[in-house]
Parts: sequence; structure tokens; C-alpha cells
Amino acid sequence: MANRIYNYSAFYVAEPFSTSNLGANSARDFCYYNMLKAWKARFPNFPFLDAHETTYDVRDSSSWEDTLKPRLHERLRNSKNIILFLSSATKNSRALREEIDYGINVLELPIIVVYPEYDDIRYTGEYPCFNTELQHLWNKLPVFRDNYKRVPTVHISFTKELLVKALSDSYLTVQHKQFSGEWYY
Repeated sequence: MANRIYNYSAFYVAEPFSTSNLGANSARDFCYYNMLKAWKARFPNFPFLDAHETTYDVRDSSSWEDTLKPRLHERLRNSKNIILFLSSATKNSRALREEIDYGINVLELPIIVVYPEYDDIRYTGEYPCFNTELQHLWNKLPVFRDNYKRVPTVHISFTKELLVKALSDSYLTVQHKQFSGEWYY
């Protein structure tokens, strides 16, 4: 088994990637992932270890079945959890569906759901527990909406402090998870 110390970042990028010089870097959800990498570069103790760096990059013209999908699976197998960015730009792409489906239903990886467009994640204390705006985002990715309660899942706004807390929480790792369900900080 792989050394599962990495954090897998899942986010929407249009398929195929933009043919411009910016490529995936111009996609909004990809920019949030780049912020994680910038925080790690600026603050070496930021507890983010990038699973995407555990395998070589692939080109968008690569075969889905022969190259892209196996590479996603390998990166996920190296990971202890998934950081999922959900925003108004998120779409139900083949890659994002595969990442979440394999991560939850095969590897049972805990999920840290990050909502970059929300400063405050409101937990209502009633059913449904989270506000309808967040639930609308879940509907953009049915594989997440229908399966996230199978693994430990935390919902947070996009702040460095909350990410540090979530990434440092041992219960949000595949090695130490004790219960499934959802919560927030």
C-alpha cells in the first residue's frame, strides 16, 4: 500500500483544458488549488502535501481509460483525504465525478469541502442542516451529494486558518477516521 500522507485536491476544470497559454490555470476552481500551493510555499508548516505531485503530469490529449483515469486513481491511493472545492463555477465533469466516486466509494477517503464563495458556513441545527445555497452546490455534483455521508466530511469556508484546522484533524484522515457523517468548524 502507498504511503498515504498526501492531500488530494478535487476541483472543476473544463474538459479538455483551455488551449490558451494559461490552460487550467485560468479556471476559477483551479485558482483555489493554486492558493493551497502558494500557502505551502509561503508557510512551510502549512499542513498540505499535494497528491498531484506524486505522479507525473498528463496532457489533456491523453487517453481517459489508459492514462488519465489510472493517474487519478494512483494519486487518490496516495492520499489520506480529499479537499473538494465547490463553487458556482463547479460542473459535473467526468474527471470530478471519477475522483469523488473512487475517493468515497472505493477508498473511503474523508472529505474536506471548501466553499470559496462563502465567508460563513451556516449550520442551521435543523434538517436539512446546511442552508439551501450550499445544498444547491451539492446538486452540481450528484456523486458527492448522494455519497458524502458515507465518510467523515467537514464543510468549511476558504480560509487558511480553517484549512490548517481541517488538515491537522486526524479524524479527517483515512488512517484515523472513526465515524462517518458531516460537521463544520
